[in-house]
Parts: sequence; structure tokens; C-alpha cells
Amino acid sequence: MSVIKSKSASETEKTGAALGAALPYGAVVALFGDLGAGKTAFTRGFAKGMGIDCDVTSPTFAIMNDYFSAGKHLYHFDMYRVSGYEDLFSTGYFDFCGGDGSVIIEWSENIEEFLPADCVRISISKTDDENERLIEISGYDYENTGD
Repeated sequence: MSVIKSKSASETEKTGAALGAALPYGAVVALFGDLGAGKTAFTRGFAKGMGIDCDVTSPTFAIMNDYFSAGKHLYHFDMYRVSGYEDLFSTGYFDFCGGDGSVIIEWSENIEEFLPADCVRISISKTDDENERLIEISGYDYENTGD
């Protein structure tokens, strides 16, 4: 597991960008963290790292945003309001995992039992400093991303 200390939202985005550039296309990334932890900031960076030039916003009400640029898809899910298999099934989630693009999931704690075994897990937590975050990455050797 890698632990990165981010001192700002832009550093969180930078960490996301490094991972987005390093992971193979089609990867599934599960984000864990409280409200305001920086999951969407991380996703903004992740999209940039993949070469996707889009306005990344939280899909809280849409449940899934599809970003497409440079011939690549990033499917961005927000599972905050999802409870149970039927809710999850109705989002189309199972069609996108292992599909034609990469997947990043906010509020993965709500669907943990349905995450792929080989997904990259990222936990973002607040510290006593309001701008600082601890980003824990498991399922991928982040230290060797060249960041």
C-alpha cells in the first residue's frame, strides 16, 4: 500500500493524474472517503492523466457521467444513493466494469461486495489541517509511477 500526503486540492488532482496516466486502460478504481474528502478532485486529475480533456463534475444526481476524449472513455460513478443489488443493477454498473473504458467509483463503500477483486482501491481521508488529505492506494504500486 502507498500513502501520499496531499496538502491541497491541486496536489490531490496531481496524484490522480499520475495514477490515470499509469494504470492500464480499462482499469476499475474504487474511491472511499467522507463527504468533501477530495474524491471528485482526484477523479478530475485521473481523467487528465488518461488524456481526457473534459469538465469533470460529481455525478451525484446522474449517478454516472461518461467522459470521452482522445478515443478513451472514463465512466465516473457516484454510489452515494445506491443501496442494494437492485439499485446497483439499475445504474448499468455491471455493463461498464470490464467494458470499453476505465471506471472510477465514488462512494465505493456502498457497493464494496460488488467491486471487482482486481480493482485499485483508494481511500482519501481528511486530517486536522483542512486542506491536507491522506491518500492510501492499494492494488497498484504507486511508488513506481514515476511521480
